[in-house]
Amino acid sequence: MALLPEVKKDHGTLKNFVNGEWVKPTTEKYIDVENPATTAKIAKMPVSNKEDTIKAIEAANDAWLSWRETPPVTRARYMFRIKNALEDRFEEIARIMVQEQGKSIDEARGETRRSIENIEVAAGITSLMMGYNLEDGAASNIDEEAIITPLGTFGCIAPFNFPAMIPYWFWPYAVATGNTYIIKPSKQVPITQNYMMETIQEILPPGVLNVVNGSHEVADTLMEHPGVKGVSFVGSTPVARYIYKHSAENQKRVQAQGGAKNSLVVMEDAVMNRTVANMLASFFGCAGQRCLAGANMVPVGDKAYDAVVDKFIEGAKKIKVGYGLDESVNMGPVVSGDAKKKILGYIQKGIDEGAKLVLDGRGIKVPGYEKGYFIGPTIFEDVTPDMTIAKEEIFGPVVSVIRMETLDDVIEMINASNFGNAASIYTQNGRWARDFRYQVQAGNIGINIGIVAAMAYFPFAGYKDSFCGDLHGQGQDAIKFFTDRKVVITRWF
Repeated sequence: MALLPEVKKDHGTLKNFVNGEWVKPTTEKYIDVENPATTAKIAKMPVSNKEDTIKAIEAANDAWLSWRETPPVTRARYMFRIKNALEDRFEEIARIMVQEQGKSIDEARGETRRSIENIEVAAGITSLMMGYNLEDGAASNIDEEAIITPLGTFGCIAPFNFPAMIPYWFWPYAVATGNTYIIKPSKQVPITQNYMMETIQEILPPGVLNVVNGSHEVADTLMEHPGVKGVSFVGSTPVARYIYKHSAENQKRVQAQGGAKNSLVVMEDAVMNRTVANMLASFFGCAGQRCLAGANMVPVGDKAYDAVVDKFIEGAKKIKVGYGLDESVNMGPVVSGDAKKKILGYIQKGIDEGAKLVLDGRGIKVPGYEKGYFIGPTIFEDVTPDMTIAKEEIFGPVVSVIRMETLDDVIEMINASNFGNAASIYTQNGRWARDFRYQVQAGNIGINIGIVAAMAYFPFAGYKDSFCGDLHGQGQDAIKFFTDRKVVITRWF
């Protein structure tokens, strides 16, 4: 099948968006942005420095007071305009995402839709931001009220796996509540977020929303500068811990989403055909590079094992791997050569520890894209819970099949994990489903759902090492994170 046309072969040298203008940073350091399917260089990204970041912080601080004074109903109308602008360039955003991140075009369209949905929710800020009051709340003739107020400038340190969506878990809520914002895109995938900013650049007042491209120095400056009130992050657990600690010791609010090791549990009464299709999407969608991806498949009992494993393996063999701009492709490459090397290392580790490799995705060749960072679907059987591939986050298309005898055994295994991002069960038994959702220590629970992705009006949850902080992204959690309560007690004589 012919490929969809790319937006551009070369996106040129990126700039920062600060105070309503695209500006060349002071840094002299640039890095190449690669297309992971072709390994072609498709842009140059500036590695902005502390000085560049401070300029954005100062612009955001300067814009804050007048933006805070903008009525919420007016801020909501800005959100409607932003939604319409993004809808107009929906397909272009999705195709750029495929170019720089590698996911399939359908996955990129889905991500673009989820980004816009956060704008839609934030447009309801006139209701979401209401406070509360109580007449005679302190004593007779003394009224008490809590007013929800914005705090200032916030920042996002974004990951590579969802270049469009994850900044949109945060900034629409921050801006709609009356704050100003700075986005630091991942250095691996900056083009999508820069293009989205180009799409909406003339809508918001200067300084309200800014983009600073770069690496550690930008992130550290956001965490350290007194002009930043809080930081949002999604990425690996070690980095989440660092960001949580470093931001908190600088008196910032922090929400830091970490890693995952998600188990998909199959009971003997599961609707197997539907279960297999759903699990294939969970394990291999986005090449396994998402924090909600399945990692461990856990059939409970021989009947479940016999009913699901062979069907799953056969389904995995039919997944078409290739360049995501081809509409017929189901799975694209992993994001980089380093990512591929890491995943291959885990596959070898599984072999060394005695797991049985029943589907080997190493060495896959995609005609026309032989240099791309492709790994095919990979499945291990005879995996035990103490093996490295059963415990550590691989972040690639690698499945560990772990036999369990009882649901109690499964719940014990899941709860013993340091991670607590997501877990799913496939069953038609309400008792089993309730026990699972009640007892499993994970923030996102699926019942006959393998990708437990909350809609924008619900928080993206996470427990244990999968999350550092108190309030999550999206929904009411985001509103609370970006605001505080001002209590006013009133008496008139």
